[in-house]
Amino acid sequence: MSDQLELRLSGSGGQGLITAGIILAEAAIRDQKNAIQTQSYGPEARGGASKAEVIISNEAIDFPKVTIPNMTFALTQVAANKYISDVSEEGTVIVDDSIELPEGIVAKHIYKLPIIEAARNDVGKEIVANIIALGVIVGLTKIVTEESLEAAIMARIPKGTETLNQMALQKGYELANQSK
Repeated sequence: MSDQLELRLSGSGGQGLITAGIILAEAAIRDQKNAIQTQSYGPEARGGASKAEVIISNEAIDFPKVTIPNMTFALTQVAANKYISDVSEEGTVIVDDSIELPEGIVAKHIYKLPIIEAARNDVGKEIVANIIALGVIVGLTKIVTEESLEAAIMARIPKGTETLNQMALQKGYELANQSK
């Protein structure tokens, strides 16, 4: 993994991937790195395809948009079809294991992980799939420290959900470690 992560997170509106992008950017800033986060929603917002893009670098970031991502992540088939095909050849694709990869994906690393199933069955609430995703991404890349990621998560989540989100984060790290 290079010193600069250009990540595209995608899924369905309401899955919390925009929030995940914001959290990851905040974690990078906590680690004294440069970070930019942008987002877009489909016209339907909740339920439609959405994406968040995050650039994290130790150097100055020259352009505030992801042009060719070196990592793409998708939680839904619609999002995968729409947003993951332009990943770099040296890049990484992470998708929920329910997704059929579009033709022509040339990424060096491809991970199909049971993210939604783990959120539903192991943690107990599907809504924390975004936090599991963050655990997977950081577990695989080490782009930010676990301490900064947890602090950024705790600063953003609703009060009273700390234990649930910590369980989800640990599940993400576990999935990353199992997939290496």
